[in-house]
Amino acid sequence: MSTVLRGAGFRVVIYPNDHAPAHVHLVGSGEAKINLLGAGGHPHLVWATGMSMGDIRKGMQLVIDHQETLLEAWGRLHGRPF
Repeated sequence: MSTVLRGAGFRVVIYPNDHAPAHVHLVGSGEAKINLLGAGGHPHLVWATGMSMGDIRKGMQLVIDHQETLLEAWGRLHGRPF
């Protein structure tokens, strides 16, 4: 597991041997999986467990704000495009 970003009380994690599509795991009070390229090219929530709606919103905003950086990290860790 590689923590690629910290902010708003969360760790944003990419697992090196994970599968496509490009996504991150948001770890805080619970965990969420967020695909980095959803409809319209925007991140979208796949699932969340143990997180309040407020935390999900804050975490989604963190991922949206850093989408480009997270996509670059996905490419570096997986040695392939997203």
